[in-house]
Amino acid sequence: MLVTTDRVFARREFLSTLAAASGLTLAADCCSFAEEPANVGKKSKEPVPLNKQGTVLLDVDGKRLLLKSKVCLREGVLEMFCCLKQTKEHESILSIDSEAYVIHTGLLALGAKTGSPVKFQPEHTPPKGTRIRIFCQWTDKDGKKHREPAEKWIRNSSRRFLVEQFDDKPAGLDLKEGSELKWDEKNKELYWYGHMSEKQRDSFLAMSKDAKYRKAIQKFFVRTQPHELEDPWVFAGSGFFVDEANGTKSYLAEGGDLICVANFASATLDLAAKSSATGEGNLMWEAWSDRIPPVGTEVLLELVPEFGEKPADKSAKPAEKSDKPK
Repeated sequence: MLVTTDRVFARREFLSTLAAASGLTLAADCCSFAEEPANVGKKSKEPVPLNKQGTVLLDVDGKRLLLKSKVCLREGVLEMFCCLKQTKEHESILSIDSEAYVIHTGLLALGAKTGSPVKFQPEHTPPKGTRIRIFCQWTDKDGKKHREPAEKWIRNSSRRFLVEQFDDKPAGLDLKEGSELKWDEKNKELYWYGHMSEKQRDSFLAMSKDAKYRKAIQKFFVRTQPHELEDPWVFAGSGFFVDEANGTKSYLAEGGDLICVANFASATLDLAAKSSATGEGNLMWEAWSDRIPPVGTEVLLELVPEFGEKPADKSAKPAEKSDKPK
C-alpha cells in the first residue's frame, strides 16, 4: 500500500509541529525502557508519540527515535530486519504498526539527512545517507531486560547452494551415495548446501589433491561459517511514485520496505553494501534464531542517527554506548 504524502510529509510545518510537540508528556508506560538521562539534575522531556498508534516516539533529549515493534519471525532468510505490519512478515524479524513516512519524518526531526537509495544501473551503487545505529530492547520471560545491537540478530545465510564449475571431475573424487557434497557430471559442477563443519571440510579435502577442488572446499567452508551482520544501515530515504494523472506523490516505503537487509530502491533504511534480493548472490542474510526472543515478543527499537562520521563502511563501525537502560 502506498500512502499519499503531499499533505503531510512534504510540508515544513510538520517538522515545526514535531519540535513544538517535544514538550508534551506521554502515558507512564510509553518509555519504560528509557536510558538514564545524560544531563543529571535537569528534568528530561519524555519521548513524544508521532502517530495515533503510539508506536513511533520522538526522544529529543535522547537524540533517538523509538519504534514499538514485535517479533514476527525467528527462522528463515531475510529481506527485511523490520517491515510494516501486514506486509513482509515472512521475510522480516520484526514488524511495526505504523506508516513508513512517520518514521522517515522522525529521523528528519533528529537532524538525519536522506542520501540516495540503491541504484542497479548502469552498475550497482550502494545506498547513502546518515548512518543509523539500531538497538533492540526487550524483556524476557523471567523479567530480565536486554539491550543489544540489531546486528546480533542477523547472520550470513547458509541456507543456499554454493556451486563451483570445473573442466572435468577432480582426480580421486569418489562421493558415496547420500553424500551432502554433490557432483554434477553433466554440467561438471560441484554443489554444496548449508553449513559445513570442520570435520566435513577435512573429510572432503582428503578425497582429492586437485588444487581447484581443494580451493572450492575451503571456499564452501568459509562462506558457510556463521558471522554477524557488519555492514551499517543508512538513511536512504526511499522515493516517491508520482501519479501522472493528478501529480499526487506516494511514499514507496509504505509497501513495507522499512529497514532492509537486501537492497531495495524503496527502502527507508538500507544496508550500505551490496546485498541483493535477486541473482547469484541473493538473500545473503538469515535470522540468528538462538539470539531472537519468541515470536510475539514486544521489542523497542532505538534508531540513533550518527553525525560527523566517516562514510559508512565496516571500518567506521563505532563503539556501543556504555550507558545501560533502566
